[in-house]
Amino acid sequence: MTGKSKPLFEVQNLHASTLEGEPILRGVDLVVNPGELHALMGPNGSGKSTLASVLLGSPEYEITEGTIKFRGDDINEWSADERGRSGLFLAFQYPQEVAGVSVINFLRQALSARKGIDLSVLELRLAIMEWMERLGIDSSFADRYLNEGFSGGEKKRNEILQMAILEPEMAILDETDSGLDIDALQTVADGVTAVRKEREELGVLTITHYQRLLDYLQPDIVHVLMDGKIVKSGGPDLAVQLEAEGFDAFKAEIAT
Repeated sequence: MTGKSKPLFEVQNLHASTLEGEPILRGVDLVVNPGELHALMGPNGSGKSTLASVLLGSPEYEITEGTIKFRGDDINEWSADERGRSGLFLAFQYPQEVAGVSVINFLRQALSARKGIDLSVLELRLAIMEWMERLGIDSSFADRYLNEGFSGGEKKRNEILQMAILEPEMAILDETDSGLDIDALQTVADGVTAVRKEREELGVLTITHYQRLLDYLQPDIVHVLMDGKIVKSGGPDLAVQLEAEGFDAFKAEIAT
């Protein structure tokens, strides 16, 4: 989008470690403007999922230096719940099962907290029907327990359903393409695209190993994360280069 917009989401010189003191992030810088889609790519162990967790306030990691800003506010000390209520959203690589809590009830509780109003199950059911159809989700899905017995594709479609219904301002998608066949991948990618069309100011950071998801999503900016820092940023052609040359081609950038 335009560089004249105020940044929606800023990560400045972010360092983070495990609670045992092992450093993982070593100075991440990232700026997402309203309406932009950024892709973050990197090999296993580069810190991608750790970055997603830190951005959403996971208590499993400690920020040792740097800041995270959302709409200009420093959110380093905000809890994960506060970040979620403010409009940040994380689609997990491995969504957790929640026994005894149906999809519809989970969405009702989450949306009520996000909007500060008490929605009924009926109100929400009417609201989600269109999105369930667009994501290829059977209507009975709403009454199943969250992620319990879900296939990989169902889990990922459910994450996109949550993103559509909760109407975040900034979404972080942690390896949403992981474990999906080509048909499920296209369905999920089409869902992300549909949500972005409905919410033009939505910022998205998608984290992935592979270019195949980006063929559908067409990111504005691609970043390469290695050894806990972004070593290269560029346009969509950077993802094509990664596919052709692999991550080893960027090892020389780590020390710079």
